[in-house]
Amino acid sequence: MAERRRMSYSVHRDVLDEVAVDEMAEKSESKTSLCEKVRRSMRCSGARTKSCLLGSVPVVSWLPRYSIKENALGDLVSGISVGIMQLPQGMAYALLAAVPPVFGLYSSFYPVLIYFIFGTSKHISVGTYAVMSVMIGGVTERLAPESDFTTWDNVTNSSIVDIAARDAERIRVAVAVTFLSGLFQILLGLVQFGFVVTYLSDPLVRGYTTGAAIHVIVSQLKYTFGINPPRYSGPLSLIYTVLEICYIIPETNIGTLVVSIVTIISLILAKELNAYLSKKLPVPIPVELVCVIITTVISWQVNLTGRYGVDVVGEIPSGLQPPVFPAASLFGRVIGDAFALAVVGYGIAISLGRIFALKYGYKVDSNQELIALGLSNSFGAIFQCFAISCSMSRSLVQESTGGRTQVAGVLSAVVILFITLWIGRLFEDLPKAVLAAIIYVNLHGIMKQFLDIPALWKSNRVDMVVWVVTFILTVLLNPDLGLAASIGFSMLTVIFRTQLPKYSLLGQLPDTDIYKPLEDYNQVRHVPGIVIFRSSATLYFANAEMYQDALGEKSGIDVTKLLSAKKKLEAKRKRQEKKAAKKELEKNGADVDKELKQKDVAIIEVDFEPDPSLPRAIVLDLSPVNFLDTVGVKTLKSIRRDYGEIGIDVVLAGCQSGVVETLQNGGFFNDRVTKSCLFATVHDAVLRCQAGKTKSHRGEENEYYTVDSDQEEIRATHL
Repeated sequence: MAERRRMSYSVHRDVLDEVAVDEMAEKSESKTSLCEKVRRSMRCSGARTKSCLLGSVPVVSWLPRYSIKENALGDLVSGISVGIMQLPQGMAYALLAAVPPVFGLYSSFYPVLIYFIFGTSKHISVGTYAVMSVMIGGVTERLAPESDFTTWDNVTNSSIVDIAARDAERIRVAVAVTFLSGLFQILLGLVQFGFVVTYLSDPLVRGYTTGAAIHVIVSQLKYTFGINPPRYSGPLSLIYTVLEICYIIPETNIGTLVVSIVTIISLILAKELNAYLSKKLPVPIPVELVCVIITTVISWQVNLTGRYGVDVVGEIPSGLQPPVFPAASLFGRVIGDAFALAVVGYGIAISLGRIFALKYGYKVDSNQELIALGLSNSFGAIFQCFAISCSMSRSLVQESTGGRTQVAGVLSAVVILFITLWIGRLFEDLPKAVLAAIIYVNLHGIMKQFLDIPALWKSNRVDMVVWVVTFILTVLLNPDLGLAASIGFSMLTVIFRTQLPKYSLLGQLPDTDIYKPLEDYNQVRHVPGIVIFRSSATLYFANAEMYQDALGEKSGIDVTKLLSAKKKLEAKRKRQEKKAAKKELEKNGADVDKELKQKDVAIIEVDFEPDPSLPRAIVLDLSPVNFLDTVGVKTLKSIRRDYGEIGIDVVLAGCQSGVVETLQNGGFFNDRVTKSCLFATVHDAVLRCQAGKTKSHRGEENEYYTVDSDQEEIRATHL
């Protein structure tokens, strides 16, 4: 292994406190007023109008420069491949949303066209997505339960479900929640709220999608076993549903179960073959489509419905639905679900979009993505679509088959349009168990996310706890409530980490200006007579008291006890002085009480002499502190005052400009305490403390200290 090349440097400069830094850097006091900021934001110019147009409608900027020679073939192959995948997935995910399968095809057409115009990611495949579909299914089945459409048939002495009326109402609910979620996304995008995705950490998103996948699997068990368990809603509904399925599993339709098992095994084997031949095949084999075609033909020829009672897709109308505005009366009942859909759909899309953008070297605009998804959902809802996001499996196919731009998405929509207009009715005999099998097999990627747990255990256990808790909350509380609870828990971990930071005493690495925790490094040395204290977190109301306690514990200084001893000593001295004065008056034969009342007795104040074992200075390293609140400012004032009273000077080092401004606005500085107690670095503060007690008033001593970082020399020049 080659020896690391070492470079040395020497710095000669004055020791810099905050006043000197302000003078040298010529700190500007001018600030832009709020009115001026608003005025600038409202200005309109040709260049700004053009930039706004290109940013709001990205297709205008990239489509005129589209290279047919470089991109057309890859986009064509990719678009056809993704379109073929959209057919079975769209129909399958429509079952998750508890709406007829054809509406999954609509949701794979209209939103894709809107995203083509307004989206900024070149590689993600928007359309139906399992997690979004199961969230919508929870809403539709809650607001339009099957029991509301069940009537008793006196002829057959059995209950009959009005399927047409049920499906119509569920479509109304799905469209309403989709439209409202789109409006939320547009609104958040317009107010530049794209940063909201930062609250969806990667462990949270992966734990959430894994938990939602469990809901997806459970929701499809009824199609796998050919049973009809009652639908539960609210917390623990998944547990109740599983228990109900276990109770009625003896009623399983054997024909349906056989179809499910054969389809699952066939899909797994075909996908493994696809992966094995991936390098030899220019385009992946459309496994799902082949499976759908074969099972549809078998179902039609064998008459699985009539002979074995296998449930099939049923009527698929040809053509597209006319535009219908969503039912506004439902908005109030789905507003919470709509917001959850908006956040989840955006979080999944932007996470995957950024991965591809980083890989291929382009930028994805987070706020524009919000607007693009919002327009896709709100516009699609008018044409009877349910909420969409991006699918990882389709996006990977779009990328691997050569897709380079959003044109691939448009071509996939054209494939769906062709299927919807002319071919859709051919799949009416497709067993629903096949669609459920397709969902199971497509979830294998999400199920692999369980492997995150041991990996996170090794790398970051707090992130592992976030993953596990998010998964559990999502499973127990349903996807909508689970998301809110998971974000709340994730925020709590941040608060706990700021409340329980690592407190350290710093020492100097010999012959350098570098300071490291004493307990972590063997070669780091304590600076004699100086305590250097650092907290790994910022200082605010939640940990201010712990900061003071940790300083006393780490430094070994019980400031409360010392202050109490000082006050007792001062009281004792005053009593002694008063007693001595009384004795003097008695000696002179005067009326003691009268004399003490008529004139003040001069009591000599004796300076408190600090314990020589105590350090002469404490340096508070505030470089990790990125903000202070009023409690934090008061805490620093209290520390400086209390330790100053027992003869220990307290100085601050490494303050960021925002922290300095907060100290100034919070009343930290006064006539006696100036910015001279703030130093640019810990090393500056140490050198000043080593040279002598720091002065609160700059100019009381006209001395400057020149620092040689190599020799650690201090040279004072009296001016």
